Amino acid sequence: MRLTNMRGVNLNVFDFDYDLTWMSFFTNANEHIYGRYGGRDTGDAEAHLSLAGLKQALRRALEAHRRDPDGKPSRASGPASTPEQYPAARRLKAGACIHCHQVNDFRREALKVAGNWRLENVWVYPPPENVGISLDRDQGDRVAAVAANSPAGRIGLRAGDRLQSLNGQPVASFADAQYALHRAPVGGAIPISWQRAGRTLKGDLSLADGWRKADISWRASMWGLDPSPGVHGQDLTAAEKKALGLPADHLAFRQGGWVTKQARAVGIREGDVITGIEGETLAMNVRQFNAYVRLNYQVGDRIVLQVIRGKERLSLPMVLPARVSF
Repeated sequence: MRLTNMRGVNLNVFDFDYDLTWMSFFTNANEHIYGRYGGRDTGDAEAHLSLAGLKQALRRALEAHRRDPDGKPSRASGPASTPEQYPAARRLKAGACIHCHQVNDFRREALKVAGNWRLENVWVYPPPENVGISLDRDQGDRVAAVAANSPAGRIGLRAGDRLQSLNGQPVASFADAQYALHRAPVGGAIPISWQRAGRTLKGDLSLADGWRKADISWRASMWGLDPSPGVHGQDLTAAEKKALGLPADHLAFRQGGWVTKQARAVGIREGDVITGIEGETLAMNVRQFNAYVRLNYQVGDRIVLQVIRGKERLSLPMVLPARVSF
């Protein structure tokens, strides 16, 4: 079955990273989830997807189904069973399509209304690299590399090992590993088991403070976070940065033709080159800059944008608002 609209989808069964553009589940008629396939990180949206990887995940799901054909329904806890039950969804036009990423927006608003929203809520579905594990694209349970002095490295996991389970969840794909880590606590340790040369090995991955953090700039739901700098545009090329005397990794983007009311009010014009915030050295792209402001500043904070306009170097102060108006 292929779904392109989240209306009517039981979120307590089909529990996944709602910022993805594509995700698959392997279930039985009882809505028991045998496995997942999909997932991504800040890189290319298809970096962890391949037909070979999908085939392996399907084979593993069929094996699990043969062992337990009548598996009970899988259920995750949640305040709403379908997206349209969130108050924010009721403001949409009747019958309007609900996109996957809007589920995160709806949930964030509900948490804010209840007074339960915390910035750490943005760190969802951490990639396995956060605990030192890189997985093979075509064999999603095969460890391709282990980072030195990482949680995985410290317990002896090696490249070539085959993951069996992580945090109590079977692993046959990148998506399975991400889901297992999503369900992990913010600290402490989680169990892991793997195979090497026909032997099953086990250990516990220690989770340090902040282990869930990753680049969220690719997420569509990131744009709904407050505050917004109200600027956007195309990143300059390395050659263009060099001509302005900027390092290749330095933030520099050219403001696009759609200048927000917020940006116009402080003097930003189309074609201005924005290079950062006064007093801060930022090595990132425009998308990451928008995430950076949202994660490091509060509504009402004052920042000073550094701008290049022709031969001029400008410092334009801005008080960060809750929402951008056009």
